[in-house]
Amino acid sequence: MDGSIAHLLTTNLLSPMVLAFVLGVFATFAKSDLKFPEPIYTILSIYLLLAIGIKGGVTLSHTPLSTLGGPLLATLILSFMLPLLAFYSLRFFKYSKIDAAALAAHFGSVSVITFIASQVFVETMGYPSDKYLTALLAILEVPAIIIALLLARTNNALPLAQEVSRILTSKSILLLIGGLVIGFLSGEKGLERIAPLFVNPFQGMLVLFLLEMGLVAGHKLVESRRVPLSLIVAGVVLPMINGGIGVCLAKACGMSIGTATVFATLAASASYIAAPAAVRMALPAANPGYYLTASLAITFPFNLSLGIPLYHKLALELLH
Repeated sequence: MDGSIAHLLTTNLLSPMVLAFVLGVFATFAKSDLKFPEPIYTILSIYLLLAIGIKGGVTLSHTPLSTLGGPLLATLILSFMLPLLAFYSLRFFKYSKIDAAALAAHFGSVSVITFIASQVFVETMGYPSDKYLTALLAILEVPAIIIALLLARTNNALPLAQEVSRILTSKSILLLIGGLVIGFLSGEKGLERIAPLFVNPFQGMLVLFLLEMGLVAGHKLVESRRVPLSLIVAGVVLPMINGGIGVCLAKACGMSIGTATVFATLAASASYIAAPAAVRMALPAANPGYYLTASLAITFPFNLSLGIPLYHKLALELLH
């Protein structure tokens, strides 16, 4: 293995976030009684989503609109391309229309925690990313889910307008957009006043959340004893393809290396918060053993351990 790649992988694998996730998976397989009370998980989710939104909004408050033009266009391209690529790839592997659409919603949408982990990674490597990416995160979260639901439209599906409204007012979207507005209106001075809660403890809270994610992923792996090989392949290959597309679009937009890495990670990640909630209600016939296992037990740990360093290496190669 190339020395630089080995260094990137080692740096990421030995980070507190990844090690906390591994600890959670190990605790599950060891049949430990370790678990997070539901209220704690809810508080951590709300904290992380709101903190991301606020910090992104502060950055947007002093980011020229001209700077966002290219990245916004790239994000819209991704929002259409990713769910279509996932849907037709999975249909090729003989997944039903409903299951392929459900999986497309997850692969086309984003993982907030993978996004945060990539931000921490590039900062550790000395390539900080632009904070306006939080706005792109909020934008990319919704369209892929809507497109996937359109691909699976049946008589049993909810009315599309009702489903779109429900997605836009869901916890993750509302907190991200609400945080963006708070940060945009309050600016740097407002952020300074709440820094002791929303800036300084952020990475520690992330470690706790990833410990919980490790516990959940471990349970999914235990429950899904018979995972189709095609699902494992999709859970690894689709993120790499999507990440490569993300880096290429980032280069076309003139993004920095750190920003390109995080943007590629956005493209490569799979949702396990907004997408499962939407799919569960709109496509009740879809198999959760497929979409939850793929997003949380395959793609999430792959990106957290190997994917992010690989996207960073690709960004270094293409943008230098």
